[in-house]
Amino acid sequence: MRIKRSVARFFTLMILPAVTIAVVGYFGTYAIWGERGVLALEDAHAKLGVAQDQLAQLNETKARLEHRIALMDQGDPDLVEELARTRLMDGAPGQVAIPRDAH
Repeated sequence: MRIKRSVARFFTLMILPAVTIAVVGYFGTYAIWGERGVLALEDAHAKLGVAQDQLAQLNETKARLEHRIALMDQGDPDLVEELARTRLMDGAPGQVAIPRDAH
């Protein structure tokens, strides 16, 4: 009888720690491997870095194109001639076309 009471008391006292360990384990697992866990956060940071690089490239291209458009609006004869020669890929006999670096 005495052993039965001590075993019952032991299991009664161990219920709270067991439940606590189960809850901490459950939430701890999702904190690391879950949808919004630490590993998902690292993946999101990597994707953000790639997207920021693409945005920087697009902004650079946009600035270059805006500069060329501004030159066209000003009526820059060199740019107009360059564009014409680039499109036509032609020249008068004896002429040599030297392409300009992009702006």
